[in-house]
Amino acid sequence: QVQTVESGGGLVQAGGSLRLSCAAPGRTFSCYALGWFRQAPGKEREFVPGIRWSGSYTVYTGSAKGRFTISRDNAKITVYLQMNSLKPEDTAVYYCAAKVGGALATEVSQYDYWGQGTQVTVSS
Repeated sequence: QVQTVESGGGLVQAGGSLRLSCAAPGRTFSCYALGWFRQAPGKEREFVPGIRWSGSYTVYTGSAKGRFTISRDNAKITVYLQMNSLKPEDTAVYYCAAKVGGALATEVSQYDYWGQGTQVTVSS
């Protein structure tokens, strides 16, 4: 079983940046697809960007395009989410999820393993 661990959340002013990290201590992400999701209070969990561990194929949703960048470090077995030009509406708990197999997906139900999440708060 892969347990992901997120870090890097915090409080930032609107227009600022944060970089989130996702790791799987003691495990490798080979043969997985990784996705970042977020959930704001009272809202459903939504897909943000995703990346395949093999190759460089990525997928972004509308809210992330142009502001967020997902990347990975093979040596550190870590996936990153660089978030720039943050807005108050980006405030949410951000989760890293792992999906068995290489195909990316955008639905919560398609991911197999989740972390505890990291809080991102953007003040206006």
